[in-house]
Amino acid sequence: MKTKFFQFPGTLIIALAVLPSLSFAQSKPINVALVTPIQIFPESNSIEGLRINLIYGKNVSMVGLDWGLVNAVGTGGFTGVQFGIVNMCDGKAVGFQSSLVNLASSSVEGLQWGWVNSGTHVNGLQLGLVNYAGTMKGLQIGIINIIKTGGQFPVFPIVNWSF
Repeated sequence: MKTKFFQFPGTLIIALAVLPSLSFAQSKPINVALVTPIQIFPESNSIEGLRINLIYGKNVSMVGLDWGLVNAVGTGGFTGVQFGIVNMCDGKAVGFQSSLVNLASSSVEGLQWGWVNSGTHVNGLQLGLVNYAGTMKGLQIGIINIIKTGGQFPVFPIVNWSF
């Protein structure tokens, strides 16, 4: 009986110490932003589900549907579908980006479709007026296509590729 009495407070102390950190690590299912920091959940939270950015929204990472005027994702990366006027991702972008300007300062796996598409390393397809990739495994279709390192051509109109 004494052992159970002493085990309960010990378990309770450990749970109280661990649970707050777990709740901060959890992602949120939805976020709505007017402009960061005026949004339901702060920039430091991850979103898994739906994010609506009325003007500008940013979160550390995003998985799911990201819709708005300016959609920004931090170093945690993006996986899913982004629709907007400007899509920006500081981490890895995986999926489909569709906007006037798609900017990924890290790698892109999937499809970028817009007037201007950019990625440090692109593995997939870029469709736009101007397409830029630092390195690429895939295809670019547009007016100006740039693959800085390892492309079939460094700059080429209509179509460029690297496999």
